[in-house]
Amino acid sequence: MTGILLAIVIGAAFGAVLDRVGATNPNLIGKMLNLTNLHLMKAILLAIGTGSVLMFAGQMLGLVEVGHMSVKTAYVGVFIGGLMLGVGWAASGFCPGTGVAAAASGRRDALMFIAGGLLGAAAYMATYPMWKASGLLSGKALTLGAVPGAKYDALFPSLPGDIVGIVLGAAFIAVAFALPSRLDLGGQKATAT
Repeated sequence: MTGILLAIVIGAAFGAVLDRVGATNPNLIGKMLNLTNLHLMKAILLAIGTGSVLMFAGQMLGLVEVGHMSVKTAYVGVFIGGLMLGVGWAASGFCPGTGVAAAASGRRDALMFIAGGLLGAAAYMATYPMWKASGLLSGKALTLGAVPGAKYDALFPSLPGDIVGIVLGAAFIAVAFALPSRLDLGGQKATAT
């Protein structure tokens, strides 16, 4: 029961942060995706980079148990699904997490987004045997570098995975700070939201 309560509290806090940085506003998502307002992109890069540095440094120091690391299997279906998610995100202005947070903040369009997502998930479940038989769902879970104690093979076994994770996280943080908040594309200034 404590785990469920903790998940609810963390989820609510995460949703509040998403709303605060503007991730529940489809107009800001659109401006991020057309590269006219990079405020949200900077927040996303900073969050991913900070999480990566903390997780991999924590693993190296023994503060984070490697057994909690979960790596998605790389196969053609994942890449197709990622492209579909990107198109849906661009068209709707929501991704699954931001859609739920937007619905919680009272946006009716987010409710339609959630309904569409559930319908898409049901269609995938109904056609899963066909996708499984096609071979598009076959693959292997890999990390870039070898992580000591992890059950995953490495794409580059000679690279220390924890160091790779820290370096990539630091690069995301550096890009987040280096990017301007707004771009002037073609002489048209983006307006503040």
